[in-house]
Amino acid sequence: MAERSFVEEVKKLKLAEGEVFSGEGILAVTKALLESGVSYVAGYQGAPISHLMDVLADAQDILAEQGIRFENSASEATAAATLAASVNYPLRGAVTFKATVGTNVASDALANLASGGVTGGALIIVGEDYGEGSSIMQERSHAFAMKSQIWLLDPRPNLPSIVQAVKTGFELSEASHTPVMLQLRIRACHVHGQFVAGANRPPEFTLKEALEQPRRDVGRIVLPPASFLHEQEKIKERWPAAVRFVEERGLNEFFGDGDGELGVIVQGGSYNTLMRALERLGLADVYGHTQVPLYVMNVAYPVIDSEVLRFCKGKRAVLLVEEGQPNFIEQNVAAILRQAGVTAGLHGKDLLPMAGEYTTAVMIQGARAFFERYGVLQPQPKAEPARKVIPLVAATDEMPAPAEAEPPIESVVHARPPGFCTGCPERPIFSAMKLVERELGPHHVSADIGCHLFSILPPFHLGNTTMGYGLGAAGAAALNVPAGKRAISVMGDGGFWHNGLTSGIANAVFNRSDNLTVVVDNNYTSATGGQDILSSKARNATRSTGHEIEQAVRGVGVQWVRTMRRTYDVAGMRDTLREALTTKEPGPKVLIAQSECMLNRQRREKPIVRKAIANGERVVREKFGVDSDTCTGDHSCIRLSGCPSLSIKPNPDPLRTDPVATVLDSCVGCGNCGDVSHAAVLCPSFYKAQVVSNPSRWERLRERLRGTIIGWLQRGQAKRRERYAF
Repeated sequence: MAERSFVEEVKKLKLAEGEVFSGEGILAVTKALLESGVSYVAGYQGAPISHLMDVLADAQDILAEQGIRFENSASEATAAATLAASVNYPLRGAVTFKATVGTNVASDALANLASGGVTGGALIIVGEDYGEGSSIMQERSHAFAMKSQIWLLDPRPNLPSIVQAVKTGFELSEASHTPVMLQLRIRACHVHGQFVAGANRPPEFTLKEALEQPRRDVGRIVLPPASFLHEQEKIKERWPAAVRFVEERGLNEFFGDGDGELGVIVQGGSYNTLMRALERLGLADVYGHTQVPLYVMNVAYPVIDSEVLRFCKGKRAVLLVEEGQPNFIEQNVAAILRQAGVTAGLHGKDLLPMAGEYTTAVMIQGARAFFERYGVLQPQPKAEPARKVIPLVAATDEMPAPAEAEPPIESVVHARPPGFCTGCPERPIFSAMKLVERELGPHHVSADIGCHLFSILPPFHLGNTTMGYGLGAAGAAALNVPAGKRAISVMGDGGFWHNGLTSGIANAVFNRSDNLTVVVDNNYTSATGGQDILSSKARNATRSTGHEIEQAVRGVGVQWVRTMRRTYDVAGMRDTLREALTTKEPGPKVLIAQSECMLNRQRREKPIVRKAIANGERVVREKFGVDSDTCTGDHSCIRLSGCPSLSIKPNPDPLRTDPVATVLDSCVGCGNCGDVSHAAVLCPSFYKAQVVSNPSRWERLRERLRGTIIGWLQRGQAKRRERYAF
């Protein structure tokens, strides 16, 4: 069950030529693929490109009508290797995944693909996850494009430019026999707009024809001596062909008066932010008309020497806006200008930050510094720095103490780190690990990519390293020696099927590891949006699901395997973890912790419940609470759970000042807080209640009778207290 359904939106993919498409960038990319005559599409989900996979999955009927093959790939490497179909056949193929981690996973296949080259157009659509909204290490796809000589498109973030980039990407690939990478930043993925649709095109050459008419070219296989010739072919044939195509088709754009003394060179993906900065500086308007000449590089690699020289000719200076580091484009442009003897000054990272996202505020600061240096803008007066005055005498009513400088915002505003959702089945796993830690002491914990990585943060503070998706067990491979403790590895079911089965579990078997691996099985690749995987319980009409992780683990030779089918059983989880860490049985240990992702479960069940209530049906919802009279106020339940629905409120007892725990209405009734409290032998203050919608007549009568009796008893008790009150 994907995080978002596009069943209604994908109907727009059937728009005919001349009709106006209105929607999101992700959907526009899919429409562009249909208009490009693509033969096959594959990929692996990951922010900010996850929704593209969801759109493709929901549009399978439309894709099938056009004869397009779509696959949910097992990993980014699988997706990239799928492009092998374009090596010998005139088949247009596209794959998509998250950059840069997905590109890293796919690197072997991409490098081989780029070495041998392609016959059909091969397009790699990467979701560039760089900047303040990123969830990964800060790197850029640019480095990989340069390393393997894959052309990199970075279109302006508007729908017509993105759609055109998809179409010309295939044409550029075919013209230069080189795979092309299309970089889409998060704002480009989710930008809304319009473009005039074209007609959907079935592939000119089909996969069926390829199977029935196999072709073979040894020169395209990366094997000596062909591999030595590939490098020469890249430089002598493919590069010049790509440059000619970019020049002739005008893929890069020029705006403003080209004869100005100053200019700005900018990557296409940063164009909108730059225009906003120029508008704020009074050098452009909101409609995109600029007083400053601009050279917009919709093709970030290769850099076109002739266009750079033409733009910089006669200018005093240019500002190069290149987000992220290293400054690949700036170094390239500097070499071009130096070798051609162009005297224009080149500025970039000297005025803009070396690293980090170029937000509008950052861009304004850098652009202002550039235009002030060359007299286009007047320098702003520098504000006096706030100074802390130390009084010589004590403050009095006649002479109050001077105001101190305001403290930095990070010292006032608390950090809000990411955490588990309400009712998340992964939280009790780490609560149990903390309880075991009380008994056996701390253990080395090798973490993995996924929701479970939140365990490294408060309140659990678990996790020493993380090396990549599905590499939790591999991250502890070196720590496989006789010792008083065992290392613990964690991986999710998505990471298990992506990479963990071979690189983690099978590797542990082969090397006779004695460590423990916890596989968090919540039925979906939850961290990427809730897509189905091999072990998902849900029935999928187009994919094979229901394959047990335990069978796969035993299939590669693990003997000690335990499956906990309800992670909310904190005591059971604690006991099983203790057994795994203390057993004398040699060999790798695997604990499979199963419970459905609560976010997906609520997304599936809430509409059903709302509909039932609206129809007058009886619906019972479980909710947990805390008895304020019993709660001791030590808040251990919060420290061992961290559930967003657990909070505090004032103590109703006037003689007790400590606030008591309380359960908010956002509670989904998972029972984790109560299980944690009882497993840790904390307190008996938790209770479970049932909230009944549309109760029966008998339930209403019973509730009125119960309220009457309780009210009578409470009034009697109040009278007795008044009688004995002083």
